[in-house]
Amino acid sequence: MSVWSDHVIWWQLHPLSFTGAPATAPESTSEEPVPRLARLHHWLGYVIELGANGLLLGPVFASQTHGYDTVDHFRLDPRLGDGSTWDALVEDCREHGVMLLLDGVFNHVGRDFPQFRDVLEKGADSEYTGWFHVDFSASGELTYRDFEGHGGLVALNHESPAVRQYTIDAMRYWLDRGANGWRLDAAYAVPSAFWHDVIGEVRSTHPDAWFLGEVIHGDYPALVADGGLDSLTQYELWKSVWSSLNDTNLWELAWTLDRHNTFSSAFVPQTFLGNHDVTRLASRLDDPRHLGHALAVLFTVAGVPSVYAGDEQAFRGVKYERVDGDAEIRPEFPENPDELSDLGRPIYRLHQDLIGLRRRHPWLTHGISSQVHLANEVFAYRVTNPEGGPGLAVLLNISDQPYGFDLGGPLTRLLGSSPDEPGTQVEAHGWAIMEYQEHQE
Repeated sequence: MSVWSDHVIWWQLHPLSFTGAPATAPESTSEEPVPRLARLHHWLGYVIELGANGLLLGPVFASQTHGYDTVDHFRLDPRLGDGSTWDALVEDCREHGVMLLLDGVFNHVGRDFPQFRDVLEKGADSEYTGWFHVDFSASGELTYRDFEGHGGLVALNHESPAVRQYTIDAMRYWLDRGANGWRLDAAYAVPSAFWHDVIGEVRSTHPDAWFLGEVIHGDYPALVADGGLDSLTQYELWKSVWSSLNDTNLWELAWTLDRHNTFSSAFVPQTFLGNHDVTRLASRLDDPRHLGHALAVLFTVAGVPSVYAGDEQAFRGVKYERVDGDAEIRPEFPENPDELSDLGRPIYRLHQDLIGLRRRHPWLTHGISSQVHLANEVFAYRVTNPEGGPGLAVLLNISDQPYGFDLGGPLTRLLGSSPDEPGTQVEAHGWAIMEYQEHQE
C-alpha cells in the first residue's frame, strides 16, 4: 500500500449533484462546458479545517445522467467543465495538500458509449461486439447483459483484451493528470483476475497509486489479495454501527470489531458511516444522541476513514429504492461553506475533535481492538498501539443510566460527551475515549 494512504482522511462527494449540475447531459455536443467543478475550490479550506486531506470524488467523466453511465472515460463531463477545469482543481489541491481519488466505473457503461452505439448501429458486423455480452440470436434482435437489471447500464465483457487495455489507459491518463488513485465502482461484479491484471499494469508506471474496491460483502481479504487491491469499502462495519445502536445490541458491534481485526490484519479497510448510496447517518439513527457513539467508533478503529459531505453537518436524507431515490442524499451544496446553516456547527466541531484525536494518534490506522466489557447497552474496547506506547479505551453507554466502567489502572480522558466527568464514569447515553498505558502491572 502507498505510504500516503495511511494518513489520509477522505471527504467524499458526488460532484454532479454537489455542484447543481442538470440531471441529464446536454443533447448537443456543441454546447460550451460549464465549469461547475470549480466550485470545489471554495471548499478546500473547509476540508482542511475539518481535518480531512483528501477528496473522494464521485464520477466526473462524461455521462448521460448520474455519472455511473459513463460515455467517455477520457473527458470531463461538460456539466462540470473541461480539461482546464480539472487541471486547476489539481493545482489547488496540491497547494492545500489534498489528495484526489477518482471514481472509476469500469464494470458497465452508458448506452451512448461510442463502442456500444457502434454495436447498436452495425449489429454483429461491429468490431466492438466483443466489448460486451451481446446476443443477436433472439429473432435477430440485440440483447445484452446489463448491471443489476438497469437497462441503461451496459455490462462490459471483462474477458476482452480491448476492455482491459481501455481500462488501463483510462486509469493511467488521469493519474498522469494528477489523480492519486481510484475508487473502483461495483468492484464486486468484476472478476478479480481482471482487477489483478489491470492494477498490476497500472502500478508498473504509477507505483504510489491507491486502489479502493467497492465491495458490499464477501471474503474481503481474498478479494483484496486476488484483485491486487489496496482496500475495500467496509460495509460490515457501517451496518453494524447503526444497527447495534438502534437495536440496543452492542454485542453485534463487538462481533463486527472482531471481524474487523481479521480484515485489518490483511489490509487497511476503507471505513465510513455514510456515502452517496446509503441513507444518511442522522436519518438512519433512531436516537440522535447516538451520533457521537457512532463517530467515536469510526475514528478509533483501524482503517482509512471517509466522511460523506454533509454528514459532518448532520445533514438528513433517506435513500429510496425508486427512480430518483438518491435525491435526498445527494443535494446541491451552496457556492461556499459560509452559506451553511449554523445548526450543523456542533456536529462539525465534534468531527473536528475526533479527527484531531486521530491525527494525534496516527497509529490508529493499524490499531488492534479488543473487548474489555460488554453488555447489551454498554461496551468498552481497547485499541492497542502496534508501535508500542499508550493505547486508547473507548467507552460506550447507550443505557438510560450512568455507568462506571472498571478497566483497571490509571486512564486519562481525552474526549467524550461529558468531558468534565471524572474517571471511567459515563453519563446515560454517553461515550468517552480514554488514553491508557500498555502493559500495566
